Amino acid sequence: MTVAAAVLATLVLLAISAVQIAAAAGRPVGRFVWGGQHDVLPRGLRIGSAVSVVLYAVMATVLIVRATGRGGALGVIAWVLVGYFTLGIVVNAISRSRPERAVMTPACAVLAGCSLLVALEA
Repeated sequence: MTVAAAVLATLVLLAISAVQIAAAAGRPVGRFVWGGQHDVLPRGLRIGSAVSVVLYAVMATVLIVRATGRGGALGVIAWVLVGYFTLGIVVNAISRSRPERAVMTPACAVLAGCSLLVALEA
């Protein structure tokens, strides 16, 4: 069950990464990220999107390693991810951007649930 949760979280993180890569490349997808205030992100937020992709890869790695039982020491980090994704639900739900609310809020809910299952793994 926890491996499936980690795989699902990884797939969601990959999908979000695709949006962030497009945003970092200057594509007009900014309405889905960073508060949705810009269709094409300014330079600083484009850099933030690129950094996000790296962080998503680290998050996915933590969840996969923890779920496969090889990352007992990653338990604390898994719980941090639960908190981060739970906060993401709230932050995205109150976004002024309807597309961001519609896409990122459920994505964070899935990520929070999956990371909770992985964090609970003993």
